[in-house]
Amino acid sequence: MSDAIYDVVIVGAGPAGIQAAIHAARRKTRTLLLGRIESSALYPAHVENYACVDGVKDGRELLETGLAQVLRFGAEQLREDLLKISQQEDGLFAVETESGGRLLCRALILAMGTAKTKLGVPGESEFSGRGVSYCVDCDANFFRGATVLVVGNHSAAADGALTLLDYAAKVYLAATELKVSDELLRRLTESKVELLTGRKVKEICGNESGVQEVVLDNGEEVKTDGVFIELGAKGALQLAAQIGVQMDMELFKYIDVNRKQETNIPGVYAAGDITGPPYQMAKAVGEGCVAGMEAAQFARKQRQV
Repeated sequence: MSDAIYDVVIVGAGPAGIQAAIHAARRKTRTLLLGRIESSALYPAHVENYACVDGVKDGRELLETGLAQVLRFGAEQLREDLLKISQQEDGLFAVETESGGRLLCRALILAMGTAKTKLGVPGESEFSGRGVSYCVDCDANFFRGATVLVVGNHSAAADGALTLLDYAAKVYLAATELKVSDELLRRLTESKVELLTGRKVKEICGNESGVQEVVLDNGEEVKTDGVFIELGAKGALQLAAQIGVQMDMELFKYIDVNRKQETNIPGVYAAGDITGPPYQMAKAVGEGCVAGMEAAQFARKQRQV
């Protein structure tokens, strides 16, 4: 898959991503849906307020049905998280997945939703911005030569810890259970990252200067200058920062789009919860529809250049 060139790659297998994949594929473009339906906020939920669907429907059932449609219309699925995005001189977007695979695409749709990134432990809010960070790609440079600790079980935490090795003098990764690809796990175990597996962060401690240590659930105290909280897959802020996608100016939390679901980067679109509230399936599906059609049209034009 390293040399694969897709017309449209969609990041996120929730309702927005699925609808985008359906519409992109139906326009005879080579389309890839990147992600797992189990990661969608809809998966454990129930729906009873969606037009033309009677009664209460199970989110898992709806997503499984949608994914079957995606595949039936000719799109492909890769059950992996996205780690890195870059844009080449020829205009193609290069996408790196958690298994180390690399593929290229003409248009990209960001539909990974929003994630609750807070640990909810004492000291977290107090030291936010003073040693506690939620974005390795944004803040790694501030911790050159320091000791840092990354918290998380999934690809964002693992990749973040590996990235921090280029900046920090010492990197810890605290995880209750690592749930990453074999390739990412191999890279971790062969690196200088010190794994604290089976451990939860119980408290973040420090003083007026910032973070000084974390206390684990077994009572162990780990000295650190910074704590990076990276839960789940990489979110909007991390991925947007890699290619200069503009976030909303008020909260710097959501991706700015126009009525065509276009971002400020030509060829990059966004849909669903990642563009802000209301967090409703109806909105996600509608935006996914528009993004899929627009991205397919963009990719088809690029093929003719």
